[in-house]
Amino acid sequence: MIGNLETFQDELAASGFPPLVNKLAGAGFRGRIATCDLGPLRLVSLATPESSCIGRERAASDGENLAIKVMTRGQTRIKQGRGDAELGPADLVLLDPTRTIRFESTAAAHVTILVPRRELRIRPAQIDRLIGVRIDGSHGPGALVSVLARESARSATEFREAEALRAAAAVVELIAVALEARLGDGQPAPDERLRDRIAGYIEARLADPDLSPPSIAAAHHLSVRRLHKLFEDQPLTVAALIRRRRLERCRAELTGSGRTVTAVAARWGFSDPAHFSKLFKTTYGYNARALITSNRARATKTRTAGPEQDGGHQGRQ
Repeated sequence: MIGNLETFQDELAASGFPPLVNKLAGAGFRGRIATCDLGPLRLVSLATPESSCIGRERAASDGENLAIKVMTRGQTRIKQGRGDAELGPADLVLLDPTRTIRFESTAAAHVTILVPRRELRIRPAQIDRLIGVRIDGSHGPGALVSVLARESARSATEFREAEALRAAAAVVELIAVALEARLGDGQPAPDERLRDRIAGYIEARLADPDLSPPSIAAAHHLSVRRLHKLFEDQPLTVAALIRRRRLERCRAELTGSGRTVTAVAARWGFSDPAHFSKLFKTTYGYNARALITSNRARATKTRTAGPEQDGGHQGRQ
């Protein structure tokens, strides 16, 4: 979509970005924005003229996502937190949409990936160190993220739903690797890095019915005992982590789709519908079928309310 400044800013805000004031924008401003989703990720492709912008701090409640900005054309200088990044083509930077940001840019194009914070598994202290810091996109993990961001923005709509979820998990895992590498000598301890890799492996394979502690241990060349020891001081065991993340995926899908409980449960590795229903109610306090009923009620209400609202609107014209 190509638009003037007002249209562009409206689309930007709707995509999850903070409101920006562009000091160089005039009546001739023309920007291009395109948005698509890849599983839980939102990818926003932007092309802008020369700009000098400031975005003010937002409420913490607006901070569900972090943003990875990848330059594809032009030069940008971004200041956020303690960071001051000079970015060229392929470079990337981690940004927090809730914090004040300032940037100056030539005519440029970039892709921004909005990532749910919980998916990255990065501690607040690490986020503080990484915000606004340039990550080299010419080699190493940064280069892979840079290429994936551009390719995903072009092809995300071609993925089927299950493919999109697995692809998104792989993208998130690679972003986490790139951010870890940028931390340098402040990287987590070896056990913590291994645990994070295992968590990413689990996330990418939640739909695999054979996912289990033995298969995870074998994939990482560990004994099952060593695997359990890695997670002994964590809130959830390996098996419990798999179960909880699968339940969360089921709940999200049941909330936003018309599929049956049995079909959704089977898709995420629960082969026994009765066992799934019991686990779901124990975890969330209500039946999985209640989400289906709620979806149908909302859909019915929308269909019946639509004509009345339209008629009322026409009567006021």
